[in-house]
Amino acid sequence: MSFTTAKRFTIAEYHRLAELGFFREDDRVELIKGEIYQMAAKGTPHSVCNTRLYRELFKLIAEQATLRGQEPIILSENSEPEPDLVVAQNRPDDYLAVHPSPIDVLLAIEIADSSLKYDQEVKLLIYAEAGITDYWIFNLIDNYLECYSEPYQDLQGKFGYRHKLIFLPHESVNLPFFPDLVLDLSKVFPG
Repeated sequence: MSFTTAKRFTIAEYHRLAELGFFREDDRVELIKGEIYQMAAKGTPHSVCNTRLYRELFKLIAEQATLRGQEPIILSENSEPEPDLVVAQNRPDDYLAVHPSPIDVLLAIEIADSSLKYDQEVKLLIYAEAGITDYWIFNLIDNYLECYSEPYQDLQGKFGYRHKLIFLPHESVNLPFFPDLVLDLSKVFPG
C-alpha cells in the first residue's frame, strides 16, 4: 500500500513561487502551516466593517502603534497569514526589513462572514500557537465581536485561548495594550 503526502511549503518557497509567477496578481492566498489557502472573497459588509474599523483605530491609536491592513505577519517558518488588520508595535523602518512577528503583534483582527469557521478554527489555533496575545473576530454572521486573549497549550499539545469575551454592536471595548483607548463598536459594525 502506498501513501502520498502533500507538499508543505516554507515561507521562502512560498515567496519563490510568487516570484516565479505561480500566483496571479489578484490571487488572494496565504500560507498556513505550509499549506497555501485561497482567501475568501469579501462581501460588502466585510469591506464596510474593515473601512470603519481602520478609520476608528487610526483615530484612537494615532502614532502609538502601527496599523497594517491585510498585510502578512510571520508566525513560523511555514505560516504567513494576512489578517484583515494588525495593530503592531512601532518600528523605525515600518517593517521594511521584515514583516511583523508574534512579538511585534499587539492585536490580530479578522472580519468574518463567509470565512467565520476558518477564522475560528484555523486562524485562531495558529495565532494561539504563535503566542499572539490578543485576537479579535468581527463576527458578521452573529453580529458581535469575539475577543480572545491569553493563548495556551493543553497537555495534548493543542492550542487555544483561555478567555473569550463577546461584545455586542452597541457596546464599547478597551483596546489591548492601550487600556485608556475605547473602541465604540456602533461606529464599526455595518448597518
